[in-house]
Amino acid sequence: MSGALRDMPVEELTGLDVVVELADLAREIAEHDLAYHQKDAPKINDAEYDALKLRNSAIEAKFPNQIRADSPSKRVGAPVAGGFSKVTHAQPMLSLSNVFNESDYREFIEGVRRFLKELADDPSLPLEMVSEPKIDGLSISLRYEKGIFVQGATRGDGAMGEDVTTNVRTLKNFNETLPSDVPDVLEVRGEVYMSKKDFMALNTAQEAAGKKVFANPRNAAAGSLRQLDSIITARRPLSFFAYALGQVSTPISDTHWGILKRLKDWGFPVNAETKLCPDIATVLAFYDRLNEGRAGLGYDVDGIVYKVNRLDYQERLGFVSRAPRWSIAHKFPAEKATTIINTIDIQVGRTGSLTPVARLEPVTVGGVVVSNATLHNEDEIARKDVRVGDTVIIQRAGDVIPQVLKVVMDKRSSASQTYQFPHTCPECGSRAVQEEGEVRRRCTGGLFCPAQAVERLKHFVSRNAFDIEGIGGKHIESFIREGLIKTPADIFRLEDHVEAISNKEGWGGKSVENLIASINDKRAIPLERFIYSLGISQVGQATARLLAKQYGSLGAWRGAMAAAKVSGSAAFGDLTNIDGIGPSVAKDLIEFFHEEHNRDVIDDLEEQLTIKDFTTPDILASPLAGKTMVFTGSMETMSRGEAKAKAESLGAKVAGSVSRKTDYVVIGADAGSKARKAEELGVRTLSEPEWLDMAGA
Repeated sequence: MSGALRDMPVEELTGLDVVVELADLAREIAEHDLAYHQKDAPKINDAEYDALKLRNSAIEAKFPNQIRADSPSKRVGAPVAGGFSKVTHAQPMLSLSNVFNESDYREFIEGVRRFLKELADDPSLPLEMVSEPKIDGLSISLRYEKGIFVQGATRGDGAMGEDVTTNVRTLKNFNETLPSDVPDVLEVRGEVYMSKKDFMALNTAQEAAGKKVFANPRNAAAGSLRQLDSIITARRPLSFFAYALGQVSTPISDTHWGILKRLKDWGFPVNAETKLCPDIATVLAFYDRLNEGRAGLGYDVDGIVYKVNRLDYQERLGFVSRAPRWSIAHKFPAEKATTIINTIDIQVGRTGSLTPVARLEPVTVGGVVVSNATLHNEDEIARKDVRVGDTVIIQRAGDVIPQVLKVVMDKRSSASQTYQFPHTCPECGSRAVQEEGEVRRRCTGGLFCPAQAVERLKHFVSRNAFDIEGIGGKHIESFIREGLIKTPADIFRLEDHVEAISNKEGWGGKSVENLIASINDKRAIPLERFIYSLGISQVGQATARLLAKQYGSLGAWRGAMAAAKVSGSAAFGDLTNIDGIGPSVAKDLIEFFHEEHNRDVIDDLEEQLTIKDFTTPDILASPLAGKTMVFTGSMETMSRGEAKAKAESLGAKVAGSVSRKTDYVVIGADAGSKARKAEELGVRTLSEPEWLDMAGA
């Protein structure tokens, strides 16, 4: 994607920026997952991949209503490749979220303590963490039944992996049978890796035989374990560290540390560096020690994994999407480098943002050759006084492309000149303005600017919007360039331009016929997909569905948005009371409908389309499914966050305020105005025991 949008700080993203970048990140990360997990041939290194994931997570955290159905945060690994039998994991093999500094780790711990009420109420209560090196290898699950090894499986996509049973038996420290005191069913999870010494020996042998050498130990280990010929695997020096359990028929401990001790007693190799840490200071000291000494370890590590020690805490904390709340990976920092800025280019983002990018004298940073670095915005350039020809220090940590940390002033030329940020768009020549309170300068060209018009229509036809087969990004660009389309409704008028399309290179009679058929096939669309297709700021798939479910029809939605323009009105209250829609999202919705050209777009589309009313599927048998709940007051048995997570897991919606549309209000100790409001409106209230009984907790 265009670097201009990718380089923009998350806090500066607005509107279609978010939709565009989350779509691009989902696509890019999916491609890299396939290359890494399925083909064992990554196209980027771990730091670059982590930066993509971190960027995606940061955007989703700020704009939760725009999280996509195909979000990387909902996905683990990659689909199983052909050539291996598929294995469905009895318990999913999920991945971890990452932190990159001490502050983020402390925030993670504070979040755990807030979630677990007793820890929030009593800061003196300990929260033990198990800290272990994050081995750079391939995750594996080993299944034993009655002490006999029966199956080995890779992680795959988290739910389904590859059957590598025969290859697992070739590991140098593998146990075929276990002592008699193990549970009848025992799944041991861990990491297959190749030591640095063994990796060097393997590459020496490969080179001597005239064969391909491996890029790094991780690739060598993954490629070796996933050989269809187990004889090849047996010739490769693979090792294994156990670090957790999957399915187990009988509990073997009430702590994670206890599990590791039992696994070690049964003959499984457990990393000797693993440490039980009673407090934050011990954890951070462990991180510092391993970071400083990682070059001396016999294997590659890229960080530390922290896990809450108590298993009852782990169970209560549960999971958020693909990652556990009770564990986090603390990644080691990336490297810095010094280079020269050859020029500064201005890139126009797909939603009109102007972003400066430094073109660098190529330099190697952490094993990757870098030639570009973000300068974020004109205020950042002025603050750091960055100029063409400057010698600068760059860093890759946390960013998709590096950022310029600072200028090396004693190497600056006396002839250098202050950089002047342009006030016109380099794409269309329109004015580029900086609104009050905004740090980003934006092109005013709108749909007249090719950088913006293209992206808005790409979003409209994308898979989660109208999903029109046969009209991709390149077609959109071509049709706009040749004047065939300008607005969304123009797509449904392409039938009037069949001759012009047929004369274009690459378009035959059949392909044009198929395109028109695909377009006509999408003339009827569900309301939620229609709302999402409009590209309204902060309205992703989840929010579009919430709106469709709330209002039911396009007419009702449009009427409600018109009525909601009066702050404090009943319509505005109904809108902001929808779980997941706060004042900020409401403001963007109302502003969208206040713009006449947006209403014109919808009017034009209504003439071309049938927008189907929302229908509610019966997806859960829970008594709370589809109910709207409000929690008020403090609870004795669980924190507010845990209660909300429990309610949502049972299909309920949790709202922030009480209205006549609220089904239940759960009353805790010291309940205030919400309890009184429920009584006034006649909304049913539940005591904490009644709520727990209904929730089956």
